[in-house]
Amino acid sequence: MNNFSVNLTNCDKEPIHIPGKVQAHGFLVAVNKVNLKISYVSENAETFLNETAKNLLDKPLSVLNNFITQNDPEFDVEDLLKLGIIRKSFDAISPHPTDIGGKPFYLIISTSENNWLLEFEPVTLQYDIQSVIGRSASNMLQGKTVSALLQGAAAEVKKLINYDRVMIYKFQDDGHGEVVAEEMEPNLEPFFGLHYPASDIPKQARELYKLNLTRLIADVYTEDSQILTFNEEQPLDLTNGGLRAVSPIHIQYLKNMGVHSSFSISLISKGELWGLIACHNYSAKFIDYKAREGSKLIGQILSSALEYRQGEEDSEIIEQFKNTATVLTEHLSRDKYLVDAVTGHKRTILDVTKATGAAIIFEGKLKTLGSVPADDEILTLSEWLQKINEESVYYTHRLSEIFHPAKKYKDVASGVLVCTLSKDLNEMIIWFKPEQITTVHWAGNPEKPVEQLPDGMLSLSPRKSFEKWSQVVNNTSEKWTDEEIASVLRIREVIITDVNKKANEIRLLNEKLQAAYEELDTFSYTVSHDLRTPLTSVKTYAELLMKNKSIDDQGRKMLDRILNGADKMNFLIKEILNLARVGRTDIDFVTVDMHAMVNEITNEVWNAFKADNAELILGQLIDLKGDKTMIAQVFTNLITNAVKYSSTIQNPKIEVSSYIDGAEIVYTIKDNGIGIDNRYYDRVFELFKRMDNVKEIDGTGVGLAIVKRVVEKHNGRVWFDSKLNEGSIFYVAFKN
Repeated sequence: MNNFSVNLTNCDKEPIHIPGKVQAHGFLVAVNKVNLKISYVSENAETFLNETAKNLLDKPLSVLNNFITQNDPEFDVEDLLKLGIIRKSFDAISPHPTDIGGKPFYLIISTSENNWLLEFEPVTLQYDIQSVIGRSASNMLQGKTVSALLQGAAAEVKKLINYDRVMIYKFQDDGHGEVVAEEMEPNLEPFFGLHYPASDIPKQARELYKLNLTRLIADVYTEDSQILTFNEEQPLDLTNGGLRAVSPIHIQYLKNMGVHSSFSISLISKGELWGLIACHNYSAKFIDYKAREGSKLIGQILSSALEYRQGEEDSEIIEQFKNTATVLTEHLSRDKYLVDAVTGHKRTILDVTKATGAAIIFEGKLKTLGSVPADDEILTLSEWLQKINEESVYYTHRLSEIFHPAKKYKDVASGVLVCTLSKDLNEMIIWFKPEQITTVHWAGNPEKPVEQLPDGMLSLSPRKSFEKWSQVVNNTSEKWTDEEIASVLRIREVIITDVNKKANEIRLLNEKLQAAYEELDTFSYTVSHDLRTPLTSVKTYAELLMKNKSIDDQGRKMLDRILNGADKMNFLIKEILNLARVGRTDIDFVTVDMHAMVNEITNEVWNAFKADNAELILGQLIDLKGDKTMIAQVFTNLITNAVKYSSTIQNPKIEVSSYIDGAEIVYTIKDNGIGIDNRYYDRVFELFKRMDNVKEIDGTGVGLAIVKRVVEKHNGRVWFDSKLNEGSIFYVAFKN
């Protein structure tokens, strides 16, 4: 039925779901869904039923009652099948216990395109497994870390099925696998830490692992049983079958390892195949169906726990990074010099990421921490970074492949994460990660997975040597995580805020200039209100005197000069007022009822954008002190953006709330929209700058620039956190 030949060009297309055979420890009967007649039967049915398998073909399903009802006179296999069909599920009736020849068997029913699959397996379990599963799950979940959880799971599965070796095998990003936990008999060679090429488990096999959460190969040395049918053109799809025969490639693979029996449990995380619990026994060993189902439950519990534990560990890392930002903020508020604040204490910028070295270039000076390149090499690197980087954050884990001079120091800096403090001044912080020269141990040579057959053809086959093959990962560091990048953005905001507060000479001059402008404003209004009135009087009396005929020519000339001088002075006053008004905006500080304002703004925005499908969540809305018109402008822009940039998703949600943080009132405007790429962090508040992912949405690029200017005029702060395609949170902090 299946004459498919595996070679290098088609191994990923091997039709392993239609092998045309079943494993010999049980037998299979397939029934046509329309007429309920037997359309397929495994040849070894004769061994169990004492009836030639071919004689069963095209017979009604009820013929099986003659063979499997000796100790169960009420049993009717057709009624059982119809019950599952009516319920649209066979879970409640599988496995169904029955007897064949006086021996206990399980009947397991599943679906296959045009047929129902009926598989019969022997019952071997002699105890109630439910209580064992409960204890196993409880023991496994005591692991507080991901590694402890995995090791506990391996130990519990070994107790449950008593196989010689139980491994937990994790798929890495590039598809290859690594043994990350192992429980085995003491006389065996450990496989823990070994890596296996992606070709060991082809794509179609991985898809089946997602559909069938357990897979048993009871004995690799027992010949499989052919599936018989009267329709040779339609091979039976055994995707859902537990007895499905195994690819001869995989059988040979296991034989080469000395494995007689194999059992796997799929681990699914976020809908994808995270890995497998791979179990090996070095003698033939069948696992009862209920024990396999119990193992599957352990795998499902482990899958859920993995997501939770990994989330916990990620949260702990994020919390550590946030705590570092808080500590560095305190140092910056106390220390006179910025570099001392972030490098001179127990907690430093090195703790912002998982890097092994860091360097800060500020005000023309270089300071380093940890394992870093030489100073001149860092400065040369910084000059290159200044030229190629236009964003606030830049990172790579393959530096020497992009910047060739870095090959000299790849052992300490194969990966860099850079945040720019000032592009014009070439001020930046650089974090370094070393080259991964830790050896990867392969189970055999990953570059030699093929053999040449006598006829010269190349055929894919398992490697016959499982000795460690070491491959050194060159020019590459560990990748920078999203948590590290977010942490760097967070500390960058802290430092830039501090830089804006602490004045160097240029910033001090700017402050003095600002004071001069304020004095000019005062002077201008003094001129306007105090000088224009007496000047008008001078001009009026001079004009009246000009009408007096008793004044001689000399006197008239003097009056003309007075009038001309008055006109010139009036013109100068107007010019001074015009100059003062350039960039001048008066702020009228009042207490703003934020509850009323936000409600009014949201009503207007919802009506303007017809955003009836958008959910609005209003939290605590603390009153602010400031210019009511300007504050309204800030929140109108931010709420409008939240509605506008979440309008393309199915269930938009906008949240507005506030809280008190020390001397500040912080407002958050959160949406679940399209988000902002963290590479463009600096450009968000620039005038007329818009991100690439919002080109199709109407906007001018002015709104956030206005928000930033208004907030800064109120001596406040504005920043944001965002993740592409997941949403944004904008923070606006005003003085309390």
